[in-house]
Amino acid sequence: MIYKFGERLTEISQEEWEKEKCPAVFLTDSNHAEETLATAGIIYESEIQIAKIGFCKIENQQECMVGTFCIPKLLDVLGSRYRMYMFVNENNVVIVDDETFSERLISRIKRKRMHQGETKERFLYNYIAEFMSRDLEILVAYERRLLRMEEDVSQDHTDTIQNRLMPIRRELLNLRSYYDEMMDLTKELEENENGLFLNDQLKYFGTLTDRADRLMSRTSHLLEYARQVKEAYQSQIDNRQNNNMQFLTVISTIFFPLTLITGWFGMNFKDMPGLENGYPAVMALSIVIIVICILIFKKKKII
Repeated sequence: MIYKFGERLTEISQEEWEKEKCPAVFLTDSNHAEETLATAGIIYESEIQIAKIGFCKIENQQECMVGTFCIPKLLDVLGSRYRMYMFVNENNVVIVDDETFSERLISRIKRKRMHQGETKERFLYNYIAEFMSRDLEILVAYERRLLRMEEDVSQDHTDTIQNRLMPIRRELLNLRSYYDEMMDLTKELEENENGLFLNDQLKYFGTLTDRADRLMSRTSHLLEYARQVKEAYQSQIDNRQNNNMQFLTVISTIFFPLTLITGWFGMNFKDMPGLENGYPAVMALSIVIIVICILIFKKKKII
């Protein structure tokens, strides 16, 4: 697909583009990438391997700029990602995408935005902004989940907290790394090392950098919040274990003197006092010891 730059992006055929030779966006897949790059006047000597893209980054070459995108799917952050190449020269933009993700983004740009692509800078702003258009909403959803978990911890409903919390922390860590990469990428665009962009249009990339920075800060805040929820959960577990240990300590303290008494009178020496009729006295002594232990524990506020 070829879209001619303008206030509104207009799809044109290759024959129409070859007649006009107007600045345009080329959307293709990896099987037709070399042919499309040649048509757009972009020389790229490395091999195009979309499956091996692992980061969002920008690489400046002599006559063009090469970008790779590795975008997490917001409904499955830990799963597969959207991967694309982006090539930019003085006139044209080429996007290589083996899925329909970029096509859907451009459709949303055409449907939602009045100024869709008067220049390649404006188009790139719209295109990259669509990556992050729903991210704040997703982060708010994470915050609500953490709030619910915090309430469960405060009410001592901790049975499933660990299983619910661990995936959230892993997803937030992935998102934070992604936003960090996007910040670096948009800063590279803003620096305009190759001079491919108009200076008065660089403000768009600065806006993208600020947005990625805010999202990363929000994600870092949520990670800190998740850590606090984990600490509160661990505190509840520790308190529960302490209560159990305290109960066992009380039981052990009560039964230790009783064990000593039964052990002493269980020896059955011939001349032991009370050997013949000492059972009631031993029972009374045991009861007295138990009462004394309980009174001491209550005074110490252990029970």
